[in-house]
Amino acid sequence: MTTTLPKPRRARAADTEPPVQPDTTGQLSDNDMYDRMVSAILDHRLPPGTKLVEDKLAAAFGVSRTRVRPVLVRLANEQVVTLTPNRGASIAQPTPQEALEVFEARRLLEPRLVELFIANATDADIAALRTCIDDEEAARASGDMRRAIRLSGDFHLHIAQAAGHQTLGRILRELVSRTSLILMTYSPSHAREREEATACGCREHRALIDAIRLRDVREAPRLMLAHLARIETQLEFTPPAADAPDLAQLLGA
Repeated sequence: MTTTLPKPRRARAADTEPPVQPDTTGQLSDNDMYDRMVSAILDHRLPPGTKLVEDKLAAAFGVSRTRVRPVLVRLANEQVVTLTPNRGASIAQPTPQEALEVFEARRLLEPRLVELFIANATDADIAALRTCIDDEEAARASGDMRRAIRLSGDFHLHIAQAAGHQTLGRILRELVSRTSLILMTYSPSHAREREEATACGCREHRALIDAIRLRDVREAPRLMLAHLARIETQLEFTPPAADAPDLAQLLGA
C-alpha cells in the first residue's frame, strides 16, 4: 500500500540577505565560501527558501560572480541549495519524503561511524564530545536554540571525523546540513516541545558517550539508532490545525 505524505509546510523565506561576512584578509577560496555558507545553514541563519542573489553574495565574499557560481552548484549537488532556471538560487526546502530519506541514510551510516570512533578515538576525542554537550546544554539554558542545534550537529560530525572514514564523514556532513534545514522546516511548532526535544538530545548524547567510554561496540550503535529515531519522530509534517473561521464575520452577518 502506498502512503501519500502530506504536503510540507511552506517555509517562510528570509527577507534579509544571507548574513555572510565580507572577507578582509584576502580573497576567499571556493572551500572558504562553501564552509561559510554551510556554517550559516547549520547556525539557522539561512532558513529554507532564502534567496541567494549572486551579486550580493559576491559582494559579501569580496569575489566576482563567476567565483560564486561553482560554490552554489556544489551546494545544489548536495541538495542544500536549489537552482531554478530564470529564478536563481535559494536555500532548499526539504519535502517530508526527503526528510525521511535523510534520517534513513543517517541510521545506516552513523552506527558504523560510532564503531569506528570507538576503535580509533583517543581520550581527547571523547573529552571533545563532552565539551560539545556541555556547550549545547549551556546554549539551551540561555535560550540560544540556534547554537544548541549547531552544537548537536557538531557532536555527530566530531564522531565522524575521529572515526577516520573520510568517505562516510563527507556524506554525513552533507546529511547534517540537510538535517538542519529539515529541523527548521518541521520542528515542533511549540517552543516548549522544541526545548524538550533539545534537552532529550543532550541526555541521549551523554548516554552515548558513556557507552563509548566503556568501548561498548554493541550498546553505542544501538543508542545512536535510538537517538536518530527519536529526532525523526519529533518532526511535524502536518501543519497545526487552523481555528475554524467565524462565518458570521466573514459573511457580514
